[in-house]
Amino acid sequence: KNDSVMALYNLSTVTDNLQTILSVQPIPSLIELLKGGKRSSKTADKCCALLESLLSFDQGRAALISEEGGVLTIVEVLEEGSLQGREHAVGALLTMCESDRNKYRDIILNEGAIPGLLELTVHGTPKSRVKAHVLLDLLRNSPYSRSKLPADTLENIVSNIASQIDGEDRGGKAKKMLAEMVKVSMEQSLRHLQRRASFA
Repeated sequence: KNDSVMALYNLSTVTDNLQTILSVQPIPSLIELLKGGKRSSKTADKCCALLESLLSFDQGRAALISEEGGVLTIVEVLEEGSLQGREHAVGALLTMCESDRNKYRDIILNEGAIPGLLELTVHGTPKSRVKAHVLLDLLRNSPYSRSKLPADTLENIVSNIASQIDGEDRGGKAKKMLAEMVKVSMEQSLRHLQRRASFA
């Protein structure tokens, strides 16, 4: 299986090959590999890189959505993967959201992507940080394009997301959500440090 993933990954580096790869319906197998393996493994990195490329096509996005736990699995790599895997995971989610924000925004939110994205804005690679900020911006409840909006703090982004849940006490809800997200992010960081310490 690892050899197959590597072969597909090598093929995927040539854009013209992506449609051919999609024709063999690899996404269910890629998701199964991610579910069954270590999120921070080299295989997981290649799986996420493949998914990021394949999700630029309608057929790829449809296959992921129809796969039970498909989006959630990518979110888990976003939280637990290697730096490279997390970069591809946020890229995959961003590709989906940019292709059709109205269709995929709620799906991504419902799988709990926000804490991982917030952590990535601090601890990710330079590319990951940019992608995480862009995706957080897209996940806001705003009808306007990003180019027309001033730069927002994370609290404003969270406030926008919170406002759709309940119109009353938006500020309180936003602060509560932000506090919870920061707490989750800190807990995730602590877990990562503990894992690293155990391997040291």
